[in-house]
Amino acid sequence: MPPAKRPTGPFTPLDFQLVLLRRMADHNPELVETARHELGVSVAGMREANRRWQAMLHSPHARAAASRYRSILGEPESAQARRIGDLDCQALLWPVPLWPDLRFEILLAPDGAVWNEWLVRAPGAPAPRLETLEDLTPWSATVDEVARAFAPARPLEGTAPTRWGLAFTAPDASGERHACAAEFTWGLLQRTGVSGRQP
Repeated sequence: MPPAKRPTGPFTPLDFQLVLLRRMADHNPELVETARHELGVSVAGMREANRRWQAMLHSPHARAAASRYRSILGEPESAQARRIGDLDCQALLWPVPLWPDLRFEILLAPDGAVWNEWLVRAPGAPAPRLETLEDLTPWSATVDEVARAFAPARPLEGTAPTRWGLAFTAPDASGERHACAAEFTWGLLQRTGVSGRQP
């Protein structure tokens, strides 16, 4: 029996959204399943998109990250100068149809290297109201939004590529404060854990 044919068409923005979802499935499989159905893609289709993405990343002829994103997502919706500490960079943003209020952002160094790649709130889109632990629901907020809402937040080392963590203190609905750790995939909140009460 001949092997199944691999798709040879271009890697599309739909495929890229499936890659984002694949990384999130470890934390929120139900949300990912719902999103996958919305996109009209099978489990095998999502697996294949991720296989092709990994092949692109590890190919000896792999493009530079910025070039790869332009080839997949097209020209960015916007390009903004950004200063981080003493360093100047450029932020390129693309729409993500699955999350209309978010944008996929890469931070580009002057030498063309990509410093960061993740989901951020779209310019002009309303930020979520984050006041208590109960507001921190999966997919409700981005890294920078949680860090601002519960400052001072401390970065935590991610458990895998494309994952980030934050440690902070937040009140629950009754006003009692807790030490918390939030996990993010591609910059989007996945889950929040509570390690203890704070005085």
